[in-house]
Amino acid sequence: MKISRLAGVAALLAAGVLQAQTPTIKLDGVLFEFWETQMMNNNLRLNSAAKPGGATAYYEGMNSAKFSENTFNVKRAEVYFSGTVTDTLSWNAMFDPNNNITATAPSAILQDLVLTWAPVKGFNVKAGQFKMPTTYEATMVAAREILFMERNQINRIFGDKRDRGIWASYAYGDAKGFQGKLNLAISNGTTDDGSGGKTATDANAQKDWTARFEGAYGSAHKFGFYYREGETNLKDSTMLAGTVPASWTIGVPTATQIKDNKDKTTLEGAYYAFKNDSWQFTAEYATGLLGRRFPTLFAAATAPSRDHLDQKFAGYAVEGAYKMGNHWITARYDTLNYNSGNNWYTAYNPYTQSAVGTTLLVNGAAVDYSPKYTEITVGYNYVFIPTKQSAGKLKLDYVMRSKNFLAPRAGQTGEQGGDSLVASLMLSY
Repeated sequence: MKISRLAGVAALLAAGVLQAQTPTIKLDGVLFEFWETQMMNNNLRLNSAAKPGGATAYYEGMNSAKFSENTFNVKRAEVYFSGTVTDTLSWNAMFDPNNNITATAPSAILQDLVLTWAPVKGFNVKAGQFKMPTTYEATMVAAREILFMERNQINRIFGDKRDRGIWASYAYGDAKGFQGKLNLAISNGTTDDGSGGKTATDANAQKDWTARFEGAYGSAHKFGFYYREGETNLKDSTMLAGTVPASWTIGVPTATQIKDNKDKTTLEGAYYAFKNDSWQFTAEYATGLLGRRFPTLFAAATAPSRDHLDQKFAGYAVEGAYKMGNHWITARYDTLNYNSGNNWYTAYNPYTQSAVGTTLLVNGAAVDYSPKYTEITVGYNYVFIPTKQSAGKLKLDYVMRSKNFLAPRAGQTGEQGGDSLVASLMLSY
């Protein structure tokens, strides 16, 4: 009798998961984006990425196409597939053959591979490789719909990287009124290494966990908040006690304290977005511990990559567009501070001084490496189909950057940094 009951339960479960349906596979679309970058002053040409005295280069992408003098570049060549196995089981994948395969990212071409189980309305579980549910633009706005040539700093640095794990979500509400969605994910926690989360193997035992609430009211308003926490990428067996630099003299942690900290890493933030036929507006704020993004722990003796164990970042971005048919006017203010608490273990400011009362000089010129970077972007978009911006657009952006990155070359006394004019052609179908 008991065996019969168990068999009956198993049959019901199987019927719920494996409902009869012909498996499908389809090409969902492709996305191509092509850049042309033009420097707007000599500083961008004459400066280099090197910094004196081993100073950490917090500003990302120094060798990317965004900072080239003048160049043509294929930014994206994405191909999207999806399929169904049953009424409750499906999958989707995205490849970008434009990505470079390296030793740390042997599977770089594969961007997303997601297996989804949706047993009941509103609830699903995903497993595979994807972006974790954190920042708004990187994880909720498709690349074909972003307003500018690139995402803002918060999103491209902290949200726009894949990881491997499991993600459960539950959605509820009225499509014409209030809607909510709860998300919880557990992942390897490798998004901050050189592979951007797409490593072939997971090197450590610890895992990241991420939670996000997504809210909406009708189709015009979206809002939410998120939190992510993790630790070092290293195994305990390969993790050395933290190296304490000789320059650290004030409130210095011990090697044991550095190891016990385990490069704790966090990300927390909130966002609001509005969209209608004439206007589009987004605001987002994020903060957290730098942790393993700039590690203090390594498998071989190495100087720390950040200036304080509990060093925090904080940033925000505000952007918008005014839409006039095919013609959109865009603007964005984007700032990110990699040491928002001004915490360091030296007796002087390591970003502007070489010692107490001494100005940091490069080739005889005073330099400022304060890790607060601001980008102001003004742009124009020609949208080929105004009612479907994802089909394609021509974007022209002027990017004005704060002048506290890039080291001057010999003989240069001008300001640091440099501005760019970027043209982007994006097509999708």
